Amino acid sequence: MTPTKSYPYAVVNVFTTEPLSGNSLAVFPDASEFDTETMQKIARELNLTETAFVLPATRPDCAARVRIFTLTKETPFAGHPTVGTAFVLLQRGIVSSSCHEFLLEEEVGPIPLRIEAGTPPLIWLRTPAIPEGRCLDGSLCARALGLEPHDLLAVEPQMLNAGNPTVVVAVKDKAAVDRAWLDLSGLRSLKDMESESFCVFVFTPSSDGAYFPDVGA
Repeated sequence: MTPTKSYPYAVVNVFTTEPLSGNSLAVFPDASEFDTETMQKIARELNLTETAFVLPATRPDCAARVRIFTLTKETPFAGHPTVGTAFVLLQRGIVSSSCHEFLLEEEVGPIPLRIEAGTPPLIWLRTPAIPEGRCLDGSLCARALGLEPHDLLAVEPQMLNAGNPTVVVAVKDKAAVDRAWLDLSGLRSLKDMESESFCVFVFTPSSDGAYFPDVGA
């Protein structure tokens, strides 16, 4: 039997105060012994949406370097892994609890974070610049979401990319958001138009910002 070595990691639930809900994430607070292939294998083995690996920063202005992997690839930036990793770094004292602002180095560049005191603390981040891609046909997007074209607002769905290419679709009301689901035949029509994999995000404007599906459901 090949000798094994143990490496500590944490599983955290982001965007929630309830255990076993929200967005799950694995964080390895010391991944300095892992190469890229090993990180990808670990992410696939854990089978969570993303797994984050913490390394020493290569930039003097950053507290740590973070590499983020989905089950199939590395992504240059993602929101909930950044927030979840910052939480683990604070918990383990890798970032001082007295530090109100700091930077994490990711493949996309330095990501600013701000800590708001509380139990647990609130962690805010500033996204990197989000390149705007092309607009897509609203009827095709409605079909991909199991909706009718009249369910969409008069705003063209558009491809945006903050690390994960995402088609953003605005619909008229909360009922349309709740009815939306990924129709595979409709989704294939969208995929035929794009050269890479992408996510679909559906929302409707609300009095307190935006209403969108519960990602922890």
